[in-house]
Amino acid sequence: MRSVVLSLVVCLAFAGAAAAQANTGTIKGHVHLSGKLPGNPIIRMGMDPMCSKINAGKRILQEYVVATVDGSLANVFVRLQGNVPQSPVSTQPVVIDQRGCVYAPRVVGVRAGQVLQIKNSDALMHNVHGLSGKDNSFNVGQPAAGMVYQWKAKNEEIMVHLKCDIHNWMNAYIGVVTNPYFAVSDTMGTFQIEAGAATTVDFTYTGNEKSSSVIDELRVAANGF
Repeated sequence: MRSVVLSLVVCLAFAGAAAAQANTGTIKGHVHLSGKLPGNPIIRMGMDPMCSKINAGKRILQEYVVATVDGSLANVFVRLQGNVPQSPVSTQPVVIDQRGCVYAPRVVGVRAGQVLQIKNSDALMHNVHGLSGKDNSFNVGQPAAGMVYQWKAKNEEIMVHLKCDIHNWMNAYIGVVTNPYFAVSDTMGTFQIEAGAATTVDFTYTGNEKSSSVIDELRVAANGF
């Protein structure tokens, strides 16, 4: 696995006196990739003429590293750990689409027990294969456009690897957590987590698929850090 260096800038802000008294706040962060930006290869879809036809005239890249010219890094999964308050699992599904023979989005977060919908928007056969080391595996076929597979993870896992065995360039990653405090950095490298109350927590980020397994921890208390 190619090793890159990630640096993370984090601040903890409180929205006014009432929020501060309640020990709530917002954690905002920026993920920055230092050093030379690695390139992403062009996806060659010739093994499936239908995929080639769908993407005719397009230059589709394997988005191992999605970063701006200044190194702001997207697709990094961020989570809070430790003694954090819980809340009911959302009834809103998280959605991954198969469109143009790629997964979108490439990285998502979901809580254990929350519905993840995997859609096929392509008029061709995909199979959806979730690779897990913690009893979250699945493997289903989706031979037609409009099909939707609904899945609930049983256990926390960072990360479940999603792939298509028919089209070996298709990859996505699912961060499964047991609390509601997680995010994925956007195309500007930023993320925001509405933090819960009261206790010190461990702040952990996990690098994206082409980084080394880099983990930084900050002790984040209700009055800052």
